[in-house]
Amino acid sequence: MTFHFLALSVCSSARGLLLVDVSELGRFRLLPAIMSRGALFLWFLALGLEIQPSLGTEVSVNNTDKLCLYANLTVSFSVTYEAAGNKNETVMFELPEKVETDGSICDNTSSTLKLSFGKGHSWTVSFSKNDKTYQADSIVFNYSLNDSTIFPNATSNETMSVSVKPAITNVGVDTCYSCKSKEEFTDEAVNQTLSDVLIQAFVNGSKSDKLTLCTADLPVTTVAPTTHVITTTTVTNVTTTTTTIPTTTIPTTTPTPALPTPATGKYIIKPDENSTACLLASVGLRIGFRQGEKYQEINLEPNGTTVSGTCGTNSSELVLRSNTVTFMFTFTSDAKTKKFHLHALNVTASPSSGVVFTETNNNLTLWEATVGSSYLCNKEQNYNITSLLTLYTYELQVQPFAINKGVFSTAHECSMDDTSILIPIIVGAALAGLILIVVIAYVIGRRKTYVGYQTL
Repeated sequence: MTFHFLALSVCSSARGLLLVDVSELGRFRLLPAIMSRGALFLWFLALGLEIQPSLGTEVSVNNTDKLCLYANLTVSFSVTYEAAGNKNETVMFELPEKVETDGSICDNTSSTLKLSFGKGHSWTVSFSKNDKTYQADSIVFNYSLNDSTIFPNATSNETMSVSVKPAITNVGVDTCYSCKSKEEFTDEAVNQTLSDVLIQAFVNGSKSDKLTLCTADLPVTTVAPTTHVITTTTVTNVTTTTTTIPTTTIPTTTPTPALPTPATGKYIIKPDENSTACLLASVGLRIGFRQGEKYQEINLEPNGTTVSGTCGTNSSELVLRSNTVTFMFTFTSDAKTKKFHLHALNVTASPSSGVVFTETNNNLTLWEATVGSSYLCNKEQNYNITSLLTLYTYELQVQPFAINKGVFSTAHECSMDDTSILIPIIVGAALAGLILIVVIAYVIGRRKTYVGYQTL
């Protein structure tokens, strides 16, 4: 059996090593999780493996026949998963040269690059833009353990999701972001490495020749030491003493006005314009977050919110973008339990301070219900997503899988909405109270009877 190293590049040179041939996604080698990268490299060389160049992953996304998003990059993955026999196995692979861009979206202030490959895997980058610059808000990597080609003998067939925040910021509009250096992201069992990156979001028809370089690629400038000349003047018989009294300004704190209850928005995802809905959501959303010592809250305004997302058998996504906040919900379903839940949430906020806030949790188990039904919770709920982020929901109803005729199915109500449990509690409390009254009356009656008799 022959394995291949693939060296992918963005521009013209070959860099980086790959441990599988992802153009076919059929040749993989499981690696012990405890081996270091250097040991793995020497191990493969000892087997006399073949080294060959590759051209990386290059995609162009068009909107009405005009180029609106371009990418040429290398992404390598290292994933550790649980295999049969209670073992942890590690597999390494790269984003293949041939990918699908279905689900990619171009808009004036927000864009999404979604690259799908293999059997249920996808790599998604979300971008946002202000007047002069744009940035990547998040990278979401979904991988299906049901793909035995990549994950042989996996004990689970779930679709896993990992979300990270890349360092692609302050990219000038009408310029390409270029970064030949490697950038690594490690989250739980997944390691992602970006290299030889050339990306331009919000393209206006043709790719720009101007580049915005990442910090790692900037040339190192050596600053010459500065020599200070000190001149001393001696004045005879003159003494001047100046005393400066510092002035302390006490800042005034203006209380933040309470936000109104957020309006309920109705959001629908369709595979295409001629299809029925594959994901439904109706909810009012608010976030509370802390930046330093300051706590802030932002409501999502349904008017002006851009809706996007994808639907899958085991994983679905809903992305809501406004001028001030972006939500990315990732839902997964379990074939064994036949239930779905909210698995991951990424929130990016742009408060008035101008400092972008981003938080992610990839290990949630919220809003669980049976596949084919919807999850409903009309009462206000708050969830501590991270230590810095709180999510508030109002009049929530969501169904990310198995929608019939484009409407919500029978709802699984949250405990606060479910009044059926209150009836037995009320009846039980009433009976307990009645029994207590009877016992007290009996005791009092016995005492009166006893006092009425006198001893002879």
